[in-house]
Amino acid sequence: MAERDFSAESGTEGIKVGAENVKCPGCGANMVFDADLQTLYCPHCGSKKELGKTEIAKEKDILEGLSADSIWKPDETAVFRCANCGAKVVLSKGETAKTCPFCGTAHVEKTEELAGLKPDAVLPFAFGREKALEYSKTWARKRAFAPRKFKNDLNADNVNGIYAPCFTFDSHTYSVYRGRIGKHHTRVVGSGKNQRTETYTVWRTVSGNYSDFFDDLAITAGDKCGQKELDKLSPYDTNSGREYKGQYLLGFMAYHYDHELSECWSTAKTRMDKVIRRRILGRYDYDVVDYLNVSTTHENVKYKYVMIPVYVGNFTFRQKLYNFFVNGTTGKTYGKYPKSGLRVGGLILLGAAIVGVIAYLLIKG
Repeated sequence: MAERDFSAESGTEGIKVGAENVKCPGCGANMVFDADLQTLYCPHCGSKKELGKTEIAKEKDILEGLSADSIWKPDETAVFRCANCGAKVVLSKGETAKTCPFCGTAHVEKTEELAGLKPDAVLPFAFGREKALEYSKTWARKRAFAPRKFKNDLNADNVNGIYAPCFTFDSHTYSVYRGRIGKHHTRVVGSGKNQRTETYTVWRTVSGNYSDFFDDLAITAGDKCGQKELDKLSPYDTNSGREYKGQYLLGFMAYHYDHELSECWSTAKTRMDKVIRRRILGRYDYDVVDYLNVSTTHENVKYKYVMIPVYVGNFTFRQKLYNFFVNGTTGKTYGKYPKSGLRVGGLILLGAAIVGVIAYLLIKG
């Protein structure tokens, strides 16, 4: 990967990203990946260059995640960290990072941290920043409590494309379970004035075997775009992720993972356990669960380290930073936004007035 400064091309001042340096065949300038055209594009002379054929990325056995071939070498990359918000970016050795895409500050410093795993796959951006800005504005306009300044002041400087780190996992699961569930019933007891309806529970023991297959369960590896954000932005078609090619990163940023493969696999197993438990209970008619013990083994576990496309929005309102995110393939948007005290207060007053009118009409009636 070679040095690349795309501040003039992307509008993100001073940020350099590690990716393959591709020269324009027409003028010799550095080319960028144009998400709208799905080709390499020269912002200086307008020349285009096809990326060439790329294969769908294949999963790896999880035991390969610790192999030497899957790790960046110390002389290949460097990790930079934002001293203000903690975001980390992986760059080629010798490059510098000056501005953070999450908070916009210039407090970005090189660390001694090793870059870790190489990406196996990349899911390319499907549209450019202008379209992402449109999605952001549409989302902002629908935030009833957001101040007018937030809705009106969003611009291209607020939205930047990054490739966020994500691990996907495949697993064949085999579970043995045993539990006690109950079904509520009612019956009439007593007679005369003492007659009443009581509720009682019929308990029964359940046990058995359950098998399942989880395909490309996505677990975020970054804190800045966490699991909640990933779930809200989903779905991402990670099964269509292409073999990692640095050219897709030209013009975009790459966010380094905060969580190791082993930690993300533990998170994935916890999420799988919840799904397995829910599906086992779905076999039965019950109202209450006394207990359900499930023992699960995993076989043929595969993973991919995938870079997924996310447009990150940042907006500072009254000295507080708000981040929102746009799915770089579907446009689905989610995030935090400032709330106007006047708008919230006005709604409370309106609600109180409506309640007062209803109460008055009921009393008068």
